[in-house]
Amino acid sequence: MKSRYKYRIYPNHIQRTKLNQLFGCCRYVWNQSLVYCNQLYAGGQKKPSYVDLTKQFITQAKKELLWLKDVASTPLQQSLKDLDQAYKNFFDSCTGKRKGIQVKPPQFKSRKSRQAARFVGVNYKIGQDKIYLPKVGKIKIFWSRKLPSQPSSVTIIKDSSNRYFASFVVETGAENLPKSGHSIGIDLGISTFATLSNSEKFEAPKPLKKNLKKLAKFQRKLAKKTPGTNRREKARLRVAKLHRKIQDIRTDFLHKLSTDLVRKYDVIVLEDLNVSGMVRNRKLAKAISDLGWRQFRTLTEAKCEKYGCEFRVIDRWEPTSQKCSHCGFKGGKKELNVREWTCLNCGTFHDRDINAAVNILNTQSVLETVNQPITKVETVKETVAKNPIQLSLFEEVAEGHSETIKRTRRKRQTGKPADSNDVSTRPESFVQLSLFD
Repeated sequence: MKSRYKYRIYPNHIQRTKLNQLFGCCRYVWNQSLVYCNQLYAGGQKKPSYVDLTKQFITQAKKELLWLKDVASTPLQQSLKDLDQAYKNFFDSCTGKRKGIQVKPPQFKSRKSRQAARFVGVNYKIGQDKIYLPKVGKIKIFWSRKLPSQPSSVTIIKDSSNRYFASFVVETGAENLPKSGHSIGIDLGISTFATLSNSEKFEAPKPLKKNLKKLAKFQRKLAKKTPGTNRREKARLRVAKLHRKIQDIRTDFLHKLSTDLVRKYDVIVLEDLNVSGMVRNRKLAKAISDLGWRQFRTLTEAKCEKYGCEFRVIDRWEPTSQKCSHCGFKGGKKELNVREWTCLNCGTFHDRDINAAVNILNTQSVLETVNQPITKVETVKETVAKNPIQLSLFEEVAEGHSETIKRTRRKRQTGKPADSNDVSTRPESFVQLSLFD
């Protein structure tokens, strides 16, 4: 199993200049190759292979562009390999070979966004407190944890806030944690980030919501600055650092929560949420994006695989919020502001999130993986056969009131005034209460 280990590096002024030159060369090779591929596509020709692109945009280009020789050749080759892989993912997504959301075609890289260059093989060396890169030198690195094995590649990253990182790809084995014998269902929400089937709740820090006014202030100042000036660069860096802070707070919370759950439970069950579709709702997009549901699922799934736990996902169309976790009765769709409700079948009072988490754990598609006792769910037909009740407040009524309603309808048709004691003239809320009298 391959894993990434990311560390912070601190290049000096000269090394930063060389790294920026390396990033620029990798970006140039990528963009020029992408332009060439788009021109061939417009002419009805096939995409050239990686070997053809390497000969044209690295080997032959170095004869005319001498500044391409000032950087290492390995990152340039890896840039073209990434482009070839991006096209392969796009074609596989179009033909259906690649599952999931459809992948977009490769895009042009900008100097204002995240920069990266990858070294493979023996082109780099790892020291006690420094890492050596060809034509860059020895860069100071902070080892926050030990590498489990010899890395196969290292990617030098520069984010938008001018921080530098070294990301190593290493081969790791599974680490089996002691079995706890417990399973858990997790319901993700907006007001409460995660609600467990054992009634435990976790609140999200919501860093974007807390820093929204400060972010708007920085962005207004950035919009007033003249493009290309040093003041605009300082304002852009101020906005980037605030975005970095927001992202770090969110990522730290998700890492700690996912690690804590993996250590406590052997089986973790989540609901398959369509996050990309939910963020299209303009009223909830900002709140959903501030939580990081998809990142939490990715981290939890990866840690379950690493530590030998079982991770399951149920169908997104499962009515977990509509079904009673005690008797299995489906009470219908409920508005988002309804956080508590009472089952019309068994009269059990439910917290909406806890009930959904229990239903997620007890879903039939994951029953085989759960070791602990599961709540027995009866079907609605079996329950009605044992104890006939009203199934709908608006179409059916309890036995004993049907004659009264028929008599009232006849009076209305003949023009006679209806009796105030008739059930049909009572408010709907009063009818609902009378069912349990």
